[in-house]
Amino acid sequence: MAVPKQKSSKARGRKRRTHYKLTAPTISVCPECQEPKLPHAACPECSTYKGRSIKAQADEE
Repeated sequence: MAVPKQKSSKARGRKRRTHYKLTAPTISVCPECQEPKLPHAACPECSTYKGRSIKAQADEE
């Protein structure tokens, strides 16, 4: 089993962790109501997705 010969310094460990960061979510604009929404998701304001109303489909079923 591999065992480190010497202790890793704090700086070395912190250099490795520089890439562990959060990214802001991508925001797109709804083409129907112009409100911000997540891409590839139904609009929370007007309930449309790809030009179709999601509420109307749920009422029919």
